[in-house]
Amino acid sequence: MPDRTSKPAFALSLQDVHKRFGSNAVLRGVSLQVAPGEVIAILGSSGSGKSTLLRCINHLEAIESGSIEIAGETLVQNDTGGQARYPDDRSVRRICARTGMVFQHFNLFPHMTVLQNLIEAPMTVKGLGRGEIVPKAEELLRKVGLQDKRDAYPGRLSGGQKQRVAIARALAMEPEIMLFDEPTSALDPELTGEVLRTVRQLAAEHMTMLVVTHEMAFAREVAHRVLFMDEGVIVEDRPARDFFASPQHPRAQAFLQHML
Repeated sequence: MPDRTSKPAFALSLQDVHKRFGSNAVLRGVSLQVAPGEVIAILGSSGSGKSTLLRCINHLEAIESGSIEIAGETLVQNDTGGQARYPDDRSVRRICARTGMVFQHFNLFPHMTVLQNLIEAPMTVKGLGRGEIVPKAEELLRKVGLQDKRDAYPGRLSGGQKQRVAIARALAMEPEIMLFDEPTSALDPELTGEVLRTVRQLAAEHMTMLVVTHEMAFAREVAHRVLFMDEGVIVEDRPARDFFASPQHPRAQAFLQHML
């Protein structure tokens, strides 16, 4: 068990991560270190491996080889034969609980109210009592501007409201790292701003975040660093200001010319 009194140098560390789907190599030797409180924007064309990278970090997908450390704990590392080996399921769940993930399509439980969506995982996974978690959940709803939707069902919410509930639900588990997989891609343009305001607030509070996004203005404003991926490889990893001022890789240059 790691010493929780001493903070690790990196909130997240990946070394030479490989992931395949059949004959398709989706991640081809990805290495990455993220400092606590750092906001990383992950950019790239569709199919470049961005979403798969996030899904491997929180073990929605298993890798073939490489290592992943989350807050100083080893989620997976190579065995002597160079194959990725994970610890027991209980350890995997505990380590992955240090991350929270927000998906493109909300994934809320439609038969539960907004409040019930927030308290379900802390009660069932962490064993918290209702009296303990409800005040925290209500505070999170205030944080995302939805305290008046406490007893509403997801079907009565707009897309932007659903996504803010999804963010609050992830935060209810008190993660150390938030992973956002294109959180605004399923929203109408006028609803995008309210979700991005919530993510900006988290950045101001120094939450460690990896954000897959096509919102270039948001990435330029909020991210400390930009990773640009192409064909399963990080081809550019630079401070956001430098990346947007003068991308170096030809694929990144073409991407920005198309997006800006």
